[in-house]
Order: sequence, then structure tokens, then C-alpha cells
Amino acid sequence: MPEEDLVELKFRLYDGTDIGPIRYSSASTVAMLKERIVAEWPKDKKIVPKSATDVKLISAGKILENSKTVGQCREPFGDLPGGVITMHVVVQPSLAKTKTEKKVDDSPRKSVCSCSIL
Repeated sequence: MPEEDLVELKFRLYDGTDIGPIRYSSASTVAMLKERIVAEWPKDKKIVPKSATDVKLISAGKILENSKTVGQCREPFGDLPGGVITMHVVVQPSLAKTKTEKKVDDSPRKSVCSCSIL
């Protein structure tokens, strides 16, 4: 693989620690990056993603779509000679899981009026 086709990325976690820097092909997709992040996630962290769907990548202030390639995500930066691009990692549990948990937590609540008229 030609040297100019590689992009050096590091991933900043919620507590300020990093995974990387690691070199990726410009043709690598965001979904592939997420899989690698989940595989290399430090075991000593309190928050751990269960799958790649729990991970959101943010670069240049935008949440990256799984279908985008690293080359497409790099465009706002142009060519940084020898530069490492930092992407922020946000762990967000899948929506289906949180909906199920909310259904379990819903219990009938009594409405009590505590108005006082003087």
C-alpha cells in the first residue's frame, strides 16, 4: 500500500486517554474503525461498548456515518504532513436497549395535588 494512501488516526476516549495512533487505508470505512475500537477498548474502563453500534465517532464536529471512508472524513483537514488526526469516541448504548429498560421501569404513578389556596 503506498505511503500517501495511509492516514494516521488516534481515538480520544471519554476520559482523555487515547487508542492509537494507528495507520489506516483511506478506503477503510468508519464501520471498520468502530470494530477495531471495540476490539482494542481498554478493559479497565468503567464504560465499555458492547458492539460497534454503541460507538459514535466524531471528527471536525460531525458524527461520522458508517458508510463513509477515512478518505472522505479526512477532507476537511486537507493534507496534514505527518499529522495525526484525532477522532473523538462517544459510547452510547443502542436505542432498542434503552427503550426496553424504560418499559421495565415504568410503574403506575399516583398524581397528588399539593396546591394551597389562601
